[in-house]
Amino acid sequence: MTDLKGRVALVTGGSRGIGRAIAISLAEAGAAVAVNYRSREHDARHVVEAIHATGGRAMPVCADVSQSVQVHEMLAAVQRALGPVDVLVNNAGIGLVRTVDELTEEDFDRTIAVNLKSVFLCTQAVVPGMQTRQWGRIVNISSGAARGAGGVGPHYNASKAGLEGMTRGYAARLVKDGITVNAVAPSLIETDMVGAVASSAARIPLGRFGTPEECAQVVMMLVGNAYMTGQTVALSGGLSFL
Repeated sequence: MTDLKGRVALVTGGSRGIGRAIAISLAEAGAAVAVNYRSREHDARHVVEAIHATGGRAMPVCADVSQSVQVHEMLAAVQRALGPVDVLVNNAGIGLVRTVDELTEEDFDRTIAVNLKSVFLCTQAVVPGMQTRQWGRIVNISSGAARGAGGVGPHYNASKAGLEGMTRGYAARLVKDGITVNAVAPSLIETDMVGAVASSAARIPLGRFGTPEECAQVVMMLVGNAYMTGQTVALSGGLSFL
């Protein structure tokens, strides 16, 4: 198992689903974990309580990560309580299901802000400290929709494709600073979003949906691997291959 004792991790959108599983896995590896949420305080506190119950360190931290002021306030709060962030998992995202006819400019702007701009804001905020310490791990949660049709809409496709481009761009520029930047692209995981698009497990070659814990396993592999950077790891049960 990856040893993260003495490290501090921040998981955006960490109150439920994939984010929750990642936060708990990071804590099991020894990291102190900041569990970010925007509106689900009860869920975030439940994740923190689960970590505390096993002897780990964690804190809930409220912020809309698409807003720069809130991102900086969040990072300051985490540093005061836990220390500077060594591991950033950009998991926060929204999936507004829209047909082409329904899609509005407001839908598009909000999706890009939450799914893509937030990654930029959080990454820019933690990188200087990682550069100073010459160590850092950044993992971005993408989607199979970055390269496939998906069931949410073209706005969602664009946000996740941009995220993967940003992953490669940061990876290339931070590789000499001891910082790796990678992405995980899940498809059809047992989350609220899968329910919203009414997907069926019958179309998955493996015959079932993936689990949040399986996503967390891939994230932990990327956090623990110092040689892998600039990569996107597909997690689709054989539905697609990157």
